[in-house]
Amino acid sequence: MSATLNPVSQSESKDSMTVSTHQTRVLPAGLPRLTIPQLQKLSAKLRIEILDMIYEPQSGHPGSSLSCIDLLVTLWFHHMVWDPANADWTVRDRFIMSKGHGAPAYYATLMEAGYIPWDEKKTLRQINTNLQGHPASKYIKGCDISTGSLGQGLSCGVGMALGLRLDKINSRVMVLMGDGECQEGNVWEAVLSAAHHKVSNLTAIVDRNHLQIDGDTEKVKALGAMAPKFAAFDWNVIEIDGHDFAQIQDALAQADRFAVETDRPTVIIANTIKGKGVSFMENQAGWHGKAPNKEQYEAARGELVAAYQALS
Repeated sequence: MSATLNPVSQSESKDSMTVSTHQTRVLPAGLPRLTIPQLQKLSAKLRIEILDMIYEPQSGHPGSSLSCIDLLVTLWFHHMVWDPANADWTVRDRFIMSKGHGAPAYYATLMEAGYIPWDEKKTLRQINTNLQGHPASKYIKGCDISTGSLGQGLSCGVGMALGLRLDKINSRVMVLMGDGECQEGNVWEAVLSAAHHKVSNLTAIVDRNHLQIDGDTEKVKALGAMAPKFAAFDWNVIEIDGHDFAQIQDALAQADRFAVETDRPTVIIANTIKGKGVSFMENQAGWHGKAPNKEQYEAARGELVAAYQALS
């Protein structure tokens, strides 16, 4: 973690826990549990890193990465249980970046968490890099499964959650999906399976920014109101502003309560802004998968740096 972002001690964190399973699950010493101001500052910092990462190879997905970074930061640095010293820790929480094209946001998060060295930042999408265009678990510590072929992450999450149940491990599985991805039929097969098997230790998060590579999701293939759709499949449903850290924290805490109090999986519909933080990228489908040129990069970086400095 950055020296300027001091973790809340375990005694201060409401998330500190010991879970009774066949293995002891205790928060590792020093695991980050950041306050909302610290999360805001970290997210602002990582937006700069995401932009730099994509500009270097002139390749990547800025819009999708910038829309989900607030969700990733809150998951990894406030909510999930993991151990940077033991990437394969049996009782860790599992995370699946189903919208694999948001890899720059995921990589920036894992760099801050200590899983990926910062000096790899400039290697995104280059030959023989560990930082493939989509996350590859073979090369990345902290990556539970390779993703990129859209629509498959939730199915993998259902399998992981069922496996944890069989092993009597009280860990959680988090799956971050794109809204355009939810046009895939196998997403809804997984939704049906999760409800049928009562996979309550599974939380899906939909990055609902209303845009995909071909334009507005409602014009490409209308998703409509997503909350009633999940509810009809017998899921617990929470809908939030995906850039409001307090709402994200509360939704994740509520999902954990649902995991204990109900026998249903939970979905968090996170309403976000594509390209969040860069004025000319916001709500523009054209920035789904396009790197900025030098002039655009300098303008975007200026905005992001100013936003970060305003939080200092």
